[in-house]
Amino acid sequence: MDFDAVDALLASVTADTPLPPPTERKRLRRAARLTQAQVAGAVGVSRETVSAWESGRWEPAGDARTKYRRLLDGLQPTHNTPSTRTPPAPTQPDSTAHDDPHPPPTTAPCVLCGQPATEEVEGFVQHLDPAECAAATPTPTATAPQTTPPTVTRTRPTTPAPQQRFITDKVHTALTAHGGDTEAATAELLRRAIADAMELLDQCRTGGRYDVIGHPPLPDILKKKTARGADDIWEARPRWTRPHLPPGIHDITALDINGAYLSALKTHLPLGALERSTGNVHSTRRAGIHLITPPAWDHDTDLPHPLGARDEPGPLWVTEPTLRLLQRLATAKYGPLCEPPVIHESFTSGATENLFEKFRQILRDAREEAITNDDEVTLEYVKSMYSKFVSTMGESNYNRELYRPDWMHIIRSQAFVNLWLKAHKAHMAGLTVIRVMGTDELHIAGDWRKVFTEGRGVSQVKVKDTYAADDGGAG
Repeated sequence: MDFDAVDALLASVTADTPLPPPTERKRLRRAARLTQAQVAGAVGVSRETVSAWESGRWEPAGDARTKYRRLLDGLQPTHNTPSTRTPPAPTQPDSTAHDDPHPPPTTAPCVLCGQPATEEVEGFVQHLDPAECAAATPTPTATAPQTTPPTVTRTRPTTPAPQQRFITDKVHTALTAHGGDTEAATAELLRRAIADAMELLDQCRTGGRYDVIGHPPLPDILKKKTARGADDIWEARPRWTRPHLPPGIHDITALDINGAYLSALKTHLPLGALERSTGNVHSTRRAGIHLITPPAWDHDTDLPHPLGARDEPGPLWVTEPTLRLLQRLATAKYGPLCEPPVIHESFTSGATENLFEKFRQILRDAREEAITNDDEVTLEYVKSMYSKFVSTMGESNYNRELYRPDWMHIIRSQAFVNLWLKAHKAHMAGLTVIRVMGTDELHIAGDWRKVFTEGRGVSQVKVKDTYAADDGGAG
């Protein structure tokens, strides 16, 4: 007999039947001594999805909902008998609490530094306060105690000795091998920059619980269409020149933003495999790539479009920093300057800003020390390490240890966002923004020193060029 119509009707009724509330879903699973990973495997989804169902961020749909509902029905106390299921004693700790996004206050190793932590982001235990995280805030080792007691003027903790010596040891070895020839030593260090960056990163990750050198499956959006082609991600690289100058002749300064990629290493990076979701919903605790319809931009006469030089209309894939910038510009704090973007589809995972923080701090400290000592060999070496590290995260023949094109796009986009925000800061201070290019080039007319500090530090800017232009156009 043909029961397809009846089965379809029953399936639709089952799908529409409300599921237990999220807290009850979690309680039923815990009472049955099941982990989120076990539930995920049975239902056919990821553990992060089960975590989202139990926290109420997402609701199951389709076949997954039907399977999940069947599981929850089977876990209800009325379906259990003493001979087949024995509930845990009330005094026993819950062995599955470590894989929940909101567990009871018990400790587990932080994925970033390996030290005890009590909070989680999307199932990844970590210190939410960077001051508590050894990965974000290096501390002295037992074998290398501080010889100078800290004072109230100290602003930066001491880097652990082995990692602090890493760069100086590499430079010393290269100079010794080439008899003090700085040009030859620099050439060798630049050739080794990627391998050395990965070695330093490995040292920085000692004790960390999350494997940075991992190759999780990636959506096709992040894969190149041809060997020399590109993927579908738009990084929002600015390439903008002010269309009209105010009347008169203007003295313009081209500023160089120091360490653009180095600063951008502090950005929200997805920890795990990217998971697809749909709908105009965004969680600040996750990061990844998003298909959006961007808002209209009506400020091209004064500020560049936050999406950079893009002429094609319609939806496009952007990274986390670009999405968050557009969302910020749609708030009252910024005017608003535009409407919020519309999100159609996302690939995201639980995220952190501190994944590369120790690595970034060591490179930053080495850079500043090299500047202080007029050490151009170390300065060029450090610059090559962080710039090549970022550029070879994707499909590269030069770095086969790390394959995370999503991280590469996010870090690059963060550099573009940082530059755009500097242009906006100048504009709000009454300066005339003339040109914004790439990751580190900002041209301004007016007293820029009242907004930015001149110098070679990462938080400072240096003068690249000066020139004059009139209202006939920047020249």
